[in-house]
Amino acid sequence: MERGGRVRTGIVADVTARTLRDALRENVDPAKSTLYTDELTSYRRVGKEFVGGHHTTKHSKHEYARGDAHSNTVEGFFSIVKRGLNGIYHAVSKEHLHRYLCEFEFRYNHRHMDDGDRTCAAIKASEGKRLTYENSKASQEAYGTDA
Repeated sequence: MERGGRVRTGIVADVTARTLRDALRENVDPAKSTLYTDELTSYRRVGKEFVGGHHTTKHSKHEYARGDAHSNTVEGFFSIVKRGLNGIYHAVSKEHLHRYLCEFEFRYNHRHMDDGDRTCAAIKASEGKRLTYENSKASQEAYGTDA
């Protein structure tokens, strides 16, 4: 998540250092970024790659912000996703989770638009795209979510 900017979602198999490192390297340019996280040890090694440094807060000690160091923005987004999955959709299968995450990502990244403009953006983004059952199965396999 970019502070004041966009979010990018994805599914990771676990929260090991290797998995998180790979996800961060794929989505973030460490030469232009600062990493803000909680104290999860999986972030320690990859955090050293960020030119802006790696700043943590210690949630275990009830520290949630220290100056610019906080993960409140991404945790706020995550709470929106959890409320949506638990409160609106109720039962989301692993097979389709990536689709729900894409919906929340789209809505968050277009949060400054009114409903009409957001609807137009969604329609424009679908131009030239057609989802068939076969494409859906290929997408599931690419995300490792095949049934």
